[in-house]
Amino acid sequence: MSKNFGPAGKIAQYFIDSKLTPLIIIASILLGLAAVIALPREEEPQIIVPMIDIFVQMPGSDATEVEQRVTRPMEKLLWEIPGVEYVYSTSAPGMSMAVVRFLVGQNEEESIVRLQSKLMANMDRIPCCISPPLIKPRYIDDVPILALTFWSEEVEPYLLRRVAAEVEERLKQEPNASISTLIGGESRRVEVQLDPTRLAAYGLDAESVSRIVFAANQATDAGTYPSSQGQIVVHTGSFLKTTEDVGNVVVAAHQGRPVYLADVADIHDGPPAPEQYVYFGMGPASEETVRPGNSRLGAPCPAVTLTLAKRKGTNAISVANKVLERVEGLKGTLIPDNIHVTITRHYGETAKEKSDELLLHMLIAIVSVTILIWFTLGHRESGVVAFAIPVTLALTMATFYLYGYTLNRITLFALIFSIGILVDDA
Repeated sequence: MSKNFGPAGKIAQYFIDSKLTPLIIIASILLGLAAVIALPREEEPQIIVPMIDIFVQMPGSDATEVEQRVTRPMEKLLWEIPGVEYVYSTSAPGMSMAVVRFLVGQNEEESIVRLQSKLMANMDRIPCCISPPLIKPRYIDDVPILALTFWSEEVEPYLLRRVAAEVEERLKQEPNASISTLIGGESRRVEVQLDPTRLAAYGLDAESVSRIVFAANQATDAGTYPSSQGQIVVHTGSFLKTTEDVGNVVVAAHQGRPVYLADVADIHDGPPAPEQYVYFGMGPASEETVRPGNSRLGAPCPAVTLTLAKRKGTNAISVANKVLERVEGLKGTLIPDNIHVTITRHYGETAKEKSDELLLHMLIAIVSVTILIWFTLGHRESGVVAFAIPVTLALTMATFYLYGYTLNRITLFALIFSIGILVDDA
């Protein structure tokens, strides 16, 4: 009878008669379990959709002029690039922004190179009053997986942001952490307000003083000179770090005496005028509703949110957990006791919950199909399905790991849907 089988039938007959088949089944299942443990888990699938932002500045122009002279010509050039699916543009006073989206599956690096080459080849068509285009690609991994909100009833937004900025520098030391962003608070700025009356008394103008201050805030290598032990590098200049350093910058000489910046300007070190307000509050359902020093239910407090993304192909769960361990280690030292840290986004936790739930549903589907076939077709057919589906799915998981795929809701949904096809083939 075996001579009448086709290639697939002969292969099946060989494994049915082989004594190595049970060992292969056990090895496949163990390999699949190891792959499930080792596979990176994340919230979103790794869909390759190249998307690039292009910014062009045209100072002093209104939105209509920007659209006519910048946006429309740039759109025509972008549509000429192979693989472009959509072009979105926005014109504003003094600025134009275009978003280019390529077809799904296009190579990201090649798409960026094609766009860069297209723009550079047409630089001669750009008017002289327009800045060179700024190209910023966007990736699916730029979406933050973790958001930490720093809030306090006692600390000002200015100090909150400084603490969050220090924490951000520490968290960037995590090897698999990627882009980080601070939202809210007030950044530090040294503001110099020139006094026209005092400038005129010393015969100075704002432009010359600005150039002098800019030149003073530089550090460069002046050269080298030989010594008995080798070459010695000479550094000149230093960066301005405090208000005293800024105020001591010599801007001119008057009647044989130096004129300092503090003589012609008022210098302030502190936050600028706020451009955004971020507050954090909790409702009755929150476990942290009762807060020390604040008896009002859900009263909002000034806050700063730190977001953190992960590198491509890394495990969102492990990256988030390592970052949170670093944050816990900073509490009481870099993070004062009167500043609270609340997790407002944790894609590592949600990715674990969803992947575990889908894996459980996959197991339930396998058991349900096996029982159904037992009652409808018989125990032999049910046994074939009970072995064929787990082995096939286990080998699929191992293949995912070898090809660098991740475990997310899309891949798990696809595996669940494929169970019906596996039953038919079995």
